[in-house]
This record gives sequence, C-alpha cells and structure tokens, in this order.
Amino acid sequence: MIRSELIQKIADENPHLTQRHVERIVNTVFEEIIEALAKGDRVELRGFGAFSVKARDARVGRNPRTGEAVEVEDKKVPFFKTGKLLRDRLNSK
Repeated sequence: MIRSELIQKIADENPHLTQRHVERIVNTVFEEIIEALAKGDRVELRGFGAFSVKARDARVGRNPRTGEAVEVEDKKVPFFKTGKLLRDRLNSK
C-alpha cells in the first residue's frame, strides 16, 4: 500500500471527511513521526510497533566492483520493531 492508497481508503471509510482533509491528516502524522525521529525520540504506536533511531559506527567497507576498502562514516538509521498485536496477526493461522 502506498500513501495515496492509504488516503483513499481512509476517505472512503469516512465520507464526512474530504479527500483534502484526509490527505492533510495523513501527512501530519507522517511529518510528526519524522520530526520526532530527527530529534532522536522514540515513536510508539500501540499494537503496531515502535520507531526509533539506531547509531551505526564507522567501519571499513568494500567496493563490490573493485574490492577496494572504503571508509564508511558513522550514521543514524531508522529502526522499526513490530508490536505484539501486529506480530500475532501476521503469524496467525
């Protein structure tokens, strides 16, 4: 599912909201998650999962084409851990 499909589904299920309002709501939710992660905060959505930021140390990598050693700088990467409800639902028979 992509963002536009999510917006359309929410708009279809909530006829009292216009497409523009739903789009603004979805964009606001995503922006708030992004801003919180940029500040280093953790974002938890009960039953769905938690977004956090993990730090990766600097390391020596390899150029796959030449095999040459390449310095890779330290960086921060987004991390998502699924919630119990989501895991249970994905693994139910």
